[in-house]
Amino acid sequence: MQVSRYLFLIPLALALDCCSERQFDSKTEGEKLLRRDAEWADLATAGKDVEKVVSYWTEDAVLLFPGQPVFEGKVAIRAYVTASFNTPGFKIHWVSQKPVFSPDGKFAYMRGTDELTLPGPNGGTITLHLRGISVWRLDPDKQWRCVVDISNAAPPTPGS
Repeated sequence: MQVSRYLFLIPLALALDCCSERQFDSKTEGEKLLRRDAEWADLATAGKDVEKVVSYWTEDAVLLFPGQPVFEGKVAIRAYVTASFNTPGFKIHWVSQKPVFSPDGKFAYMRGTDELTLPGPNGGTITLHLRGISVWRLDPDKQWRCVVDISNAAPPTPGS
């Protein structure tokens, strides 16, 4: 009698375990990813902490920016961020939107707009308006990190 009671509990426990698995919630995860991306953009705009900014990319990340070589991996990315932060007049800020997730919730991509200010001719600065796509991966530590970061020049706005 005691054994049959335990045998009944095993399938019940397995059934409850299967039912308790959470489905991927794209709305909640999208809000989380947008918050993380906005936090990252704010850190980059501040232009002070290279290591914190670089920590948002994966070890194998790839960056493709206009007029720049391809930056692959954190060593190259760190050097790029360091040089950017040390460039007088440099400033960057972006806003991402509309995360789209893979069916398993392990990858996402987002569109975004960037403003990039750089030294220009005659000692002034110029501001570039860019648009981009970032691809994100949910790493084993449950943090979203950028795997691919691509931007190009936005088309001119009417009247500019």
